Amino acid sequence: MRLHDHLVEERDGAVVVLRIDREEALGALSRSLVETLGEHLDRLHGDPGIRVLVLTGTGRGFVAGADIGEYDRVTPAAFDEYQRLSRRTFSALERLPQFTIAAVNGYALGGGMELALCCDLIMASERAKFGLPEVKLGLIPGGGGTQRLARAAGIRFAKEATVTGRFYRPEQLRGRGVVSAVCPPEELMPTVMRLAQTIAANAPLAVRAAKRIVDLGADVPLEVGLGLEQQALSDLYRSRDAAEGIAAFIEKRDPKFTGD
Repeated sequence: MRLHDHLVEERDGAVVVLRIDREEALGALSRSLVETLGEHLDRLHGDPGIRVLVLTGTGRGFVAGADIGEYDRVTPAAFDEYQRLSRRTFSALERLPQFTIAAVNGYALGGGMELALCCDLIMASERAKFGLPEVKLGLIPGGGGTQRLARAAGIRFAKEATVTGRFYRPEQLRGRGVVSAVCPPEELMPTVMRLAQTIAANAPLAVRAAKRIVDLGADVPLEVGLGLEQQALSDLYRSRDAAEGIAAFIEKRDPKFTGD
């Protein structure tokens, strides 16, 4: 289903794939695309039928940053409004209760790398390239690059990436814990979809709780995080899915999770 001239949605059971489809511009983000993406993410947030979201691109580009042509000769007020819109969209992706995977097929630069960093996992083609080159335009990242990269790979690497504007191969970022897996180009989407279906087959309440508690625990002291974990576990034990999972294990059959 086409949601925008440059955004396509495909569904496979409980997995939804959102594909940036702007190959001629390597997936560059226009204002209207960012707006449409944010609105659709808001709709997906409340969709219990979706358990995993995969974000990918088309051809040589995942997302090669913002559409810089839209920066030219705009007023500072209009520029600031676009940055606020981008922040809302990126935060909507990060706050989705569903598990999210960035399938980075090509260039992930500027806003593209920032979008990937909003996802729970990043899996990349061997041909992918990552970078935050805004400094070459006299700017800095505005979609969370300075903050999310520092949290994912450490402060010193985030400083290096943002002040040099260098491009990085996926294997370099895998070694820093940013990229989870690197695949030959033709194997990227099949590999991502197998993982997505594996996650979607698990108890959805448990998957959402695990994602939420890991995220919350990263910003609190250990003892507070342990308390959050135990409370979430206690809540899950009272769910129908937990009863079904335990019964299925004892009866040696596949569980049928409903998200209750």
